[in-house]
Amino acid sequence: MNFDFDFFLFQILPYVSLAVLLLGSVIRFDRDPYGWRSKSSQILRKKQMMWGSNLFHIGILVVLMGHVVGLLTPIAVFDAVGISHGFKQVMAMTVGGLAGVMCLAGLLMLIHRRLFDPRIRATSSFSDIAVLFLLLAQLLLGLFTIAVSMRHLDGHEMVKFMEWAQHIVTFRGGAAEFVRDTHIAFKLHLTLGMLIFIVFPFTRLVHIWSAPVFYVFRRQYQIVRRREV
Repeated sequence: MNFDFDFFLFQILPYVSLAVLLLGSVIRFDRDPYGWRSKSSQILRKKQMMWGSNLFHIGILVVLMGHVVGLLTPIAVFDAVGISHGFKQVMAMTVGGLAGVMCLAGLLMLIHRRLFDPRIRATSSFSDIAVLFLLLAQLLLGLFTIAVSMRHLDGHEMVKFMEWAQHIVTFRGGAAEFVRDTHIAFKLHLTLGMLIFIVFPFTRLVHIWSAPVFYVFRRQYQIVRRREV
């Protein structure tokens, strides 16, 4: 019997990645609260950090919000307010493209400073660098899917991903069938996104869960140097 990769990647892996994301984050916070931080290196090279970080974070927040609203809003809602699938796709491509370019510019600045500043490189772990390149690959794939989407502006392809995402979050079967015949770029984008969810609890990305206000009231200290074994 042939192994169904599409079924595994788009019906099974989403639940595996979400389980690791949520349970792993809880365990990480319980077992390593001192390491729950963004590990900022701002004091080492402030100006480039400010530009890169601001561009990256603003861009990524717009992209993430766009994905959440665009994928998880029931199709009936868009139909009820008179937003066509084609218009929705063009808006997603425009806003997402601009935010993606902004995010890419900021991310490249962050990668440059982390790799080419000796002091920052010396304080960086393997995961610090690896997660930046994972995000870079995911961002480039996302921008490439915009070029692919230019070939079909009727919006019906986007409906497939909405159906896939909504079937996953409502625990319905048959989700994989909606993306089985889509372009390989979209499949890679979805798969890499789920892999990022899996590594999320083991990297600095966990700081996303913490609103900045909570750091003010946290009683625990942060570790700013490597532990001695």
